[in-house]
Amino acid sequence: QVQLVESGGGLVQAGGSLRLSCAASGITFTIDSMGWYRQAPGKQRELVASITRGGNTNYADSVKGRFTISRDNVKKTAVLQMSSLKPEDTAVYFCNAFISRLSQLYWGQGTQVTVSS
Repeated sequence: QVQLVESGGGLVQAGGSLRLSCAASGITFTIDSMGWYRQAPGKQRELVASITRGGNTNYADSVKGRFTISRDNVKKTAVLQMSSLKPEDTAVYFCNAFISRLSQLYWGQGTQVTVSS
């Protein structure tokens, strides 16, 4: 059974930092890309950052220079290091993993990030 489990969310003051982790289990095939999305109340889910197996990254303009995504292909984990957090970063953050061989996109359950002003 495929599972993606996020951890590391919480409450932080504006300007602070948080580190989100995503661990994939039950996956025997290569994970092509992993990504972090977020969804704030009343808003659509949006891409925060993604990273390919080769390490190519993509960031939303709103987080460039503040967030860094990384992954460990062997451990099948992804990390989102967030700094200089702003209240507008408050959202539920979701991890996903795409396996092209299966044409499957898997999602985690999400972790809440709240940034207070």
